[in-house]
Amino acid sequence: MKELRQITVIGLGLLGGSITRSVCQSFPSVKTVGYSHRPSTRRKARQLAVANRIAETITESVAEADIVFVATPIYTFEKTFKQIAPHLPAGCIVTDVGSTKVLPHYWAEKYLPNTAYYVGSHPIAGSEQRGVEFARDDLFDRAYCILTKTKRTNAAALRTLKEFWIRLGCMVKIMQPDIHDEILANISHLPHVTAAALVNLQNNDELKLAGKGFVDTSRIASGPANIWTDTLLANRKKVAGGIDKIIAELKKLQRVIEKGDRGELERLLEAARAKRNAMINYKMKKRELIQ
Repeated sequence: MKELRQITVIGLGLLGGSITRSVCQSFPSVKTVGYSHRPSTRRKARQLAVANRIAETITESVAEADIVFVATPIYTFEKTFKQIAPHLPAGCIVTDVGSTKVLPHYWAEKYLPNTAYYVGSHPIAGSEQRGVEFARDDLFDRAYCILTKTKRTNAAALRTLKEFWIRLGCMVKIMQPDIHDEILANISHLPHVTAAALVNLQNNDELKLAGKGFVDTSRIASGPANIWTDTLLANRKKVAGGIDKIIAELKKLQRVIEKGDRGELERLLEAARAKRNAMINYKMKKRELIQ
């Protein structure tokens, strides 16, 4: 980490802009370079000073980078890896912030040169907000960041990225990309699908009467549709399997409600309440949540 001189972020939305802002706080001697394919985003990023420099071309942005972060929708990664591959300095680490990992590992192995090292990153942070104007230098405080590796992953690059994310405030876990995708399908992708379905089944007049419980439950349905479309399609098999599981749980509830089985219904609801309370208590103890 002592040799880190420049990090480049491709994609200046909430996550990308928060990386550059956080690096400016945690690594003040490290140069930050940002790039967005949209001229309007580049102009806004300059106005907000989210990085030391905003590059005009993607190749210019990576030419002197020690670490490159790809923070764009997942299905843009393949094109991005192709574009930057000939211009990466030897020893450069390439990573991303996508919430699925099997496909990025496949594309990295296919397109990136042997002189560059890919490690998957997934900081579990953010909100339903989008855009560089929402970037924050504290977004990663007490957030989990999952790093993904395969047999081909360079051990030194993995150690460097682990230390990097810890310096930004993250708690780091390391796992294989297919295990990551299975877990995230259940705890991230499936909740978004469920929230979208819950909102879509209502009509606009009913939604006007919604209380705080509905607002809280459906919050993540406000996430950007293009980002979530990429995420769900990139992890389609595991998400589809998760939908089967939640349908089975809903049918279980449906059966006991139709039967009027008070005891079994209360047991199912209590099991969910106790499991959620245990999760909240754990996260409070670990200071991941603040009362």
